[in-house]
Amino acid sequence: MFTPKRLKFGEGRISGYISIFLAVLSFLAVFCFMFPEWLTSPEFRNVYTGESMRILLIGTIIASFFFAVLSFMLSRKKVYAIWGLLISTGSIVLGGFSVQGRAVDKTSWHLGLDWLLLDLLLMAVIFIPIEMVWPKNRQQTKFHDEWRTDLVYFVISHLFIQFFGVITQQPAKVFFGWIGLGGLHAWVQGLPFVLELLLAFFVTDLFQYWAHRIFHSHSYLWRFHSVHHSTLHMDWLAGSRTHFIDIFFTRAMTFIPLYVFGFSTITFNTYIIFMAIHAVLIHANTRINFGFLKYIFATPQYHHWHHCEDPKYYGKNFATIFPLIDKIFGTYYLPGNTWPEGTGLHEANYPKGYLKQLVYPFTKSPFDDNLNMEERTKR
Repeated sequence: MFTPKRLKFGEGRISGYISIFLAVLSFLAVFCFMFPEWLTSPEFRNVYTGESMRILLIGTIIASFFFAVLSFMLSRKKVYAIWGLLISTGSIVLGGFSVQGRAVDKTSWHLGLDWLLLDLLLMAVIFIPIEMVWPKNRQQTKFHDEWRTDLVYFVISHLFIQFFGVITQQPAKVFFGWIGLGGLHAWVQGLPFVLELLLAFFVTDLFQYWAHRIFHSHSYLWRFHSVHHSTLHMDWLAGSRTHFIDIFFTRAMTFIPLYVFGFSTITFNTYIIFMAIHAVLIHANTRINFGFLKYIFATPQYHHWHHCEDPKYYGKNFATIFPLIDKIFGTYYLPGNTWPEGTGLHEANYPKGYLKQLVYPFTKSPFDDNLNMEERTKR
């Protein structure tokens, strides 16, 4: 099987891919300005302004042209540059240089295209350079044989943010909505911001720890969570590979303490932003160890051990933020500066592709042909 080579600076391919990437983002962003009622999220419209997004859009189009010209100069293959130029030109033809923000009418449904584009741009700007300069796996290319599948997971989870948001909040509202929590909310919101934020991090991580561990310890639920572990290529997109059953259960459990404690808006938004970045970080293909901080916060090395393919190290590092929680419950493992030799599921034959992985866990365990499953797994 053909294995793509890792990209190198100076060949023109990197600048060509950047040009196409920015061109596609800008092209889709124009539609957000054209149809904001249907393609943007009310929660995020309250955070950014139309003018700031217009400036970002114009800057993205210009940057796409710049990298296209750079690729044209450096690469013998002009196709990347040409595609970047064509798509960017399409953005301009659609009105990319003249779009204006406007008032938005309320609608009963929407797609989170704005959230998808902004988060994809931010994560790519942060983590692609990190993975290129400080890679853990030096031979791993950005375009490994499963990157398209992981990108589809990223797109689906962001576009349908309204759907996932509504369903994951329902359990907390149903079971705790009838309790008078006003006094607790007032006390929590009266705490100093740093203490309130740490409390939010700890209680949500505690709930998520047990939700995560349940998915590992129960053989039927493991069918769904094993989708997340099926990737052999840990990188900034790998964390997005999560079955929607897994998303619902884990996020629903995490939302319970957020709902019960009633954290302030600034604390809630800070938590969401931190988790969006941190979840990508811990799956990234980077060898950065973060010094002493790795004993306080979960790092790529810490979480890569959780994804380790060696059965000797199964059942470790379930916490998402604080390794302390794993220490408390006896599931902590961090051997100095050593990393696992490989990640993934060597004992299972899992199907490739988003749709197949979506359906497969409902019909059959990925381990039935390879492993005599018991009531509890060792993962």
